[in-house]
Formats: sequence, structure tokens, C-alpha cells
Amino acid sequence: MSLTPRHHRTAHPTVTEVLEAADHMTAEELDRAPYGMIQLDATGRILHYNAVESKLASLSREDAIGKQFFTEVAPCTKVQDFYGRFKEGVIRESLDTSFRFHFAFKQNPRDVTVRLLYSKRTRTVWVLIADQEGQPLTSESTPADG
Repeated sequence: MSLTPRHHRTAHPTVTEVLEAADHMTAEELDRAPYGMIQLDATGRILHYNAVESKLASLSREDAIGKQFFTEVAPCTKVQDFYGRFKEGVIRESLDTSFRFHFAFKQNPRDVTVRLLYSKRTRTVWVLIADQEGQPLTSESTPADG
């Protein structure tokens, strides 16, 4: 599923467009999304982890998939503002919220906008990471490796 028509390749899809399409996207399509994208099961285990998020967190997809997001991958997120919202959304099977968050990465700490969306179709939660203003993480705003 393509997010943008071929003749509009320079236009970034909106957060809402990406999230509405996420359940149907292949891993390659998720990698092309201009946002960090993480799919979590109801326990917080990582099911999908895209290339933008891998670069942002300096963590390979192979090292992220199957791990517990809130304890093994990003323990700084195990706070009420993030984990609490996730847990409540899973229990209610309804979640669509955005908030600012500070990722205290050792190499590239940064302030971002997080959007959590519960998918009734897959019974999972999508975590979408955008820049501080909620815009796509372009190559200029994504930290370089190393």
C-alpha cells in the first residue's frame, strides 16, 4: 500500500494517514514512512520496528523485535505519561493520544512528539515518533549514526 501517489513523492504523508495505513503496510513500506514506527502487542512486546526508529534510537531492528519496549528497549518510557497511557488504552481497547516526550538516548537525546494509536483490527498499539512539532523526521532532523 503506497502512502503517496507517485507524482507526489516529495509530500510527506500525515501522521493520521500513516497510522490509518499502518496495519496493512509491509515492513518495507513501514521503513519508507518518514516517522519512527513501532508496533507493540498488548504486553508491550515489539512486533514491528522501522528503519527511522532504528536510526533514531541507534538500535537495529533485529535487536528490537521481540523485546519488551518499556523495560528492555526504552526503560525511560515506563512512566505514567507513556506506559500508563499505553496500559489504559490496551485495557479499554481504545487509544489515540499525542504528547511530547524526551528520549534520553545516550548518544542522541531528543524531544519528540509521540502518538499512540490502538488498532482494534490487530489488537496492537502503534507508536509513532515525530519531531517536536509533530512533523516528519526528515534526514535533517534525524541524527546521524555513530
